[in-house]
Amino acid sequence: METRPINRQIHGRGATINPANRFEALRYEPEDGCEPETEPRQVRTQFITDDSQSVISHNSSPDLGFDASLNPYRGCEHGCAYCYARPTHEYLGFSAGIDFESRILVKPKAAELLAAELARPSWTPQSLALSGVTDAYQPIERKLKITRSCLRVLAEFRNPVCVVTKNHLVTRDADYLAELASHEASAVSLSITTLEPRLAQILEPRASTPSHRLDAIAKLRAAGVPVGVNIAPIIPGLNDHEIPKIAAAAAAAGAEFACYTIIRLPLTVAPVFVAWLEDYFPDRKDKILGRIRSMRHGKLNTAEFGARMRGDGPLADQIRQMFLVSCRRSGLSHARTELSTAAFRRVMPNQLELSL
Repeated sequence: METRPINRQIHGRGATINPANRFEALRYEPEDGCEPETEPRQVRTQFITDDSQSVISHNSSPDLGFDASLNPYRGCEHGCAYCYARPTHEYLGFSAGIDFESRILVKPKAAELLAAELARPSWTPQSLALSGVTDAYQPIERKLKITRSCLRVLAEFRNPVCVVTKNHLVTRDADYLAELASHEASAVSLSITTLEPRLAQILEPRASTPSHRLDAIAKLRAAGVPVGVNIAPIIPGLNDHEIPKIAAAAAAAGAEFACYTIIRLPLTVAPVFVAWLEDYFPDRKDKILGRIRSMRHGKLNTAEFGARMRGDGPLADQIRQMFLVSCRRSGLSHARTELSTAAFRRVMPNQLELSL
């Protein structure tokens, strides 16, 4: 009897596996002899209320351009196979694989909590990253408008914010972002990994298409919002050749600044990404992983500050030079202008009307 090849692809999902939670002692293993799946499966998204009592997170990493971030959601339905944030779902008892993109925690009181934190005398006005972990404009935001409520609070307080997203939905909030921009207190960076629609579809299945991200850049620039492009992550052997094209396309759309990062595969991100390569690019898998290891001292990931975002070695240097030359030719700055806290004003939460 001929054995049919197993198809682990899941319709509309980036991950093709659900690796065991590294904190769990027990795990489920399917019985031997089970009929292998030959057609893409479907997994429905579950939305779970997150009752966190704080929405601002702080970090001390020298690799990041911010000290505080705002995260309205945990987990991300965009489903990017390479997402460095996947292991954060394991702290919630879930897997970094399919669970990360199908079990989404939402914070319905995020705006209320944000207003309370900004109103405290102890709050030092500073730029917030929206968001520092998972995308604040993933699909459910269209319905829940939690991120929009948070932007309204930030606009009332005139507290600076930098948005990083893969979703065209950010243009819906151009009004609040433009209001903040009038005080030099907002900027948006659109992450573009590839300009190839097919690659984007399987790598970032529920994020906006590359053309829609370029359109978002144009619309935000027209609204007066400082906007740039984040060419990330760069995956050697898969999308590194696109750096010049992405920079040029983003600049033509109106981007003013650019940055980049090399793919990071911490902890349980590695097996998820390796499985993705096996399912979609088996012929390129060894080449891609070999190039990643060449920038990570023979490993798939390094955690050292200074190197984890950009890598080390000749290939990492080559990618950096390609990025710099591409920015120079396209007229892009290598970094965005610092946001200002000069216009910050403290507002009492009971003075705010948070309904949209």
